[in-house]
Amino acid sequence: MSYTALARKWRPRDFGELTGQEHVLRALTNALASGRVHHAFLFTGTRGVGKTTISRILAKCLNCETGPTATPCGECAACREIDEGRFIDLIEVDAASRTKVDDTRELLDNVQYAPTRGRYKVYLIDEVHMLSAHSFNALLKTLEEPPPHVKFLLATTDPQKLPVTVLSRCLQFNLKRLPVALIAERMRHILEAEAIAFEPAAVRLVALAADGSMRDGLSLLDQLIAFGGGKVDEESARAMLGTIDRQQVVRLVELLAGGDPAALLDYAQSLEQWSPDHAQMLDALAALLARIALKQAVPDYEGDELHDAARLSELAGRLAPEDVQLHYQAAIVGRRDLQWAPDPRTGFEMTLLRMMLFRPGSDAAPAGSPGQGPRREAAPGAFAPPGAGAAASLSATGRAATDRAAGGAAAGAGADVRAGTGIAIDAANWSHVLGSLELSGLARQLAAHCAFGGREGALLRLVLDARNQHLRTPAAVERLAQGLGRYLGEAIRIEVEVGDPPGETPARAEERQAREQLDAARASLEADPTVRALKEKFGATLKPDTVRPHR
Repeated sequence: MSYTALARKWRPRDFGELTGQEHVLRALTNALASGRVHHAFLFTGTRGVGKTTISRILAKCLNCETGPTATPCGECAACREIDEGRFIDLIEVDAASRTKVDDTRELLDNVQYAPTRGRYKVYLIDEVHMLSAHSFNALLKTLEEPPPHVKFLLATTDPQKLPVTVLSRCLQFNLKRLPVALIAERMRHILEAEAIAFEPAAVRLVALAADGSMRDGLSLLDQLIAFGGGKVDEESARAMLGTIDRQQVVRLVELLAGGDPAALLDYAQSLEQWSPDHAQMLDALAALLARIALKQAVPDYEGDELHDAARLSELAGRLAPEDVQLHYQAAIVGRRDLQWAPDPRTGFEMTLLRMMLFRPGSDAAPAGSPGQGPRREAAPGAFAPPGAGAAASLSATGRAATDRAAGGAAAGAGADVRAGTGIAIDAANWSHVLGSLELSGLARQLAAHCAFGGREGALLRLVLDARNQHLRTPAAVERLAQGLGRYLGEAIRIEVEVGDPPGETPARAEERQAREQLDAARASLEADPTVRALKEKFGATLKPDTVRPHR
């Protein structure tokens, strides 16, 4: 008994049955309706997205007895013969097996002759990038000025390998990878038409594994039907694809929310009995965290076939939004770095520990805050991931100690100390405060060229060197105010005056220190016995501009 694969049996026969690629269909439909059909088309895209299918439908549109039309009848001799693959005026060529110039010349020898049955003679060249350079040269002239009864339809997965001379002679259409939802919807339609029972979660898993290719998805669906004995269920899909049980991923998130490292590691080690793919496990964990973040940001989010809204709501209530974002980032970074780990299991377990124990230092919210999930205090000796440059994040303990020291140094000097925090800002420690701010770009340059001018409540006065007044833009002032507000824990307004700074700005202090280091380096070289001996014996001279201080 013969069996036709789903990918062949359900190949679209007109534009109405095609899934996705609306941008291509719109252009082709309008061209056929207006009669402005180019003589050469190039369809590019990854495998299984519809390049050959669209080409065959276009050939049918051009040769239908009711056409040319964007809606071929499907009943006339031309339409039926194209569907059955025996239309004599549709010449399909596999360029991968006919790469030689002699093959191309043989093909082009018949271009001049009129079509035998149809309105147009259509040349469909698949994987055209496989042609040799000589074959492309032989094709160029005919491709640019073919007879009026000839149309060229080229398809390729690698357009970068095509000569620009060929690209310039074709209308190019880039077919996109198909979204998971579209592939799953098409699979459900096919399964219902085939009267095959299925579980939505299984269809979703196969659509994800298709990786944007409808043909790959239907081939996997064929395989799953055979694997499951005529059934399409989630258990069979996971067993066939080797994917992770979603309950295992949900359990990992629950343990992350619980805050018990020992329980988390015990469960991670118990997964070894299933011989999991740790890269897939991290992918699945990141995907679930992304859905939880969506649920926290959009309460009406309904979930999908793999994770329903009720379960997502439960998990979203147990994790703080900032923890979800941090865990997601740790998961994708851990997935990227898994290849560098001593072994995949170690890399996976270290990623889980990083999620639970390490985070940028901040005052922890009270445990069990409504809608925020449990929060954990940072361990006294825990390290905080460093930020960029001088804006590195400080742990809560370290920042408090630093700010208390700064407050003590400023006591008695008119410093404005915010009650209850120990944070002080004055002229003496302005450079230190600047180094603790999370600033970059123009806002950091503005702060570096300003001197502290005083503070009155929530208003902070700064004096900007007149040579750098171009740095005083509303956006830079606003970002500087926001950075200081985050540092102090309260709303701050900034007033930047242009004039002579009352003291040394951080930028000038850095320049002075650099000059002093350079002078010290030059003096050290001048006093070096070897340099002095070279000067005395050989008349050598030291070039000051080439001296660089040791860093």
